[in-house]
Amino acid sequence: MRLGRPSGTRPERDLALPDVEHADVVVVGGGPAGAACAAAVRRTRPDADVLVLDRADFPRDKVCGDGISPEALDVLAGLGIDVGTLTDGFPAVRRLRLQGPRGTTVERETVRPSVVVPRAVLDGRLLAQVLAGGVRFQRHTVRSVAVHADHVEVDGRFRAAVLVGADGAESVVRRALGVAPNAPDRLAVAIRGYAPVLPGTDGVQVVTTTEQRWPAYAWSFPLGDGRANVGYGELVSGGVTRAELVAGLHRLLPGVEPAELRAHRLPLSTGRPRLPGGRVLLAGDARSLINPLTGEGIFYAVLSGALAGVTSAQGAQAGQVHRRLLRRRLGGHLRSCGLASQLSRWPVLMDAAVRAAQDEQQVFDDVVRLGLADGRLTARTLAGTARRLAFS
Repeated sequence: MRLGRPSGTRPERDLALPDVEHADVVVVGGGPAGAACAAAVRRTRPDADVLVLDRADFPRDKVCGDGISPEALDVLAGLGIDVGTLTDGFPAVRRLRLQGPRGTTVERETVRPSVVVPRAVLDGRLLAQVLAGGVRFQRHTVRSVAVHADHVEVDGRFRAAVLVGADGAESVVRRALGVAPNAPDRLAVAIRGYAPVLPGTDGVQVVTTTEQRWPAYAWSFPLGDGRANVGYGELVSGGVTRAELVAGLHRLLPGVEPAELRAHRLPLSTGRPRLPGGRVLLAGDARSLINPLTGEGIFYAVLSGALAGVTSAQGAQAGQVHRRLLRRRLGGHLRSCGLASQLSRWPVLMDAAVRAAQDEQQVFDDVVRLGLADGRLTARTLAGTARRLAFS
């Protein structure tokens, strides 16, 4: 039986396999990437049968910095998501403070504000809106994926014309495709908790770096209720331990008293794989779409998920089309991030870039967009950095 049927037809039941559940698209993972994918499928094909599988019930927590860029909200709004409901109760954060590894600091207002919403809240609200639009959900832990010429099968229980793996950094779908994990120098590890906002940081997103154990950074993102999401991360290749992560957090954010500390791995976009084309797609962290400069991943998640949803109608060609759309939409940005990541190995360059952002609001804006959305390494930023480097 072929499942790559025209849009608008309902999946047939295979009488020989009465326990197999059919859908047009199966999405593994109900976080932002998976939810955006499911919403995009339904927006593109309102009669499509979409099933989201996740090992957890929602709402559930997810280790993350919780910062949501305005560009990520733009993507969700374009999918019909009510972003006001999504962020209700969490005020806009209009200022950002950046500290270079040698102590140079700049704080300015961003062009558009971000919002900090705990993932325990955000993911549940987002998935609820998507399910209200006709998407189905089932709690299920995926263990195996079998790819056939005309369909994909999950654990012998679910069949679909296209499968989207949006199941995070430890993606089962990615492993089923035979895609190797990121190399240690293309993989970060971070620890995150919640703490009272430090004096002088309420209403300000803080990203601070240090020469010690470079490259490493810490963050403090205020929730608007007197608490902040705080964390610290560095490359796995440095051999960092949990104790060293905690020590780094206290070193860069002195006085912080975090609770609920949990660690997570971040597969950076500098190690993203070239995937085989076909009926299985990857989105978000599963595709190694984490910004290597800031650890930001929600914008990449919702964008890559949305593009996966749009291309799911292509059946056996979905993988190739998804790859092409991602390259068109993010190719220049990801190349810029890769270059900036290489340049950031020299702390003096990072500090020069921060000083250039002190000098000029537009350079600051360029740096923010590169680190939190889809910006590029502009000639203006490079010139300002070179000028500041010459005077250092």
